[in-house]
Amino acid sequence: MVSPGAPAERLAGPTSLGGKVRALSMRLPALAGAVMLTACSHLHWPWRHRPPPPPELVHELVITSPTGTAQLDFPQYWKRNTLVLDLQGVSGTGGVVLHPAPGTTWPVRLAVRVRPGTIGQLEVRADQRLVIPIIPGGAKPVDLELVPGVYTSKTEQILVSWAPATPP
Repeated sequence: MVSPGAPAERLAGPTSLGGKVRALSMRLPALAGAVMLTACSHLHWPWRHRPPPPPELVHELVITSPTGTAQLDFPQYWKRNTLVLDLQGVSGTGGVVLHPAPGTTWPVRLAVRVRPGTIGQLEVRADQRLVIPIIPGGAKPVDLELVPGVYTSKTEQILVSWAPATPP
């Protein structure tokens, strides 16, 4: 038993029940906060950015082999106001012929997406001839936008060919 004249420190000391309750009540808000943060980590907060959706495939150009015997299917999609023809899967030597889809016209801007290292140069023949060397360094694909004047709205077809890098 505690005598009536005992100091108050002995009553609320760390080994007494009152001290343990007081120490637990001091740590409880921090513990509850930690539990709440881990429980809410799966929520989609307004400042958390979601990855952009994949581009929507379109069919603006008819793509055929240079001989015109086979119709080829390469991905095409809009990137803002530029139609991107995705040629990432090509390598070695080859080519395609582009025509606008029936009932449409040429897009105002046209780009070709290639992966550096798989081909060495890209050649475009329409109203003008354009040869684009492709630097082999880099892991990400690059979009090569055709300069104005290479083709016009009256161009009948565009021949795009690729080849390995030629030595200087």
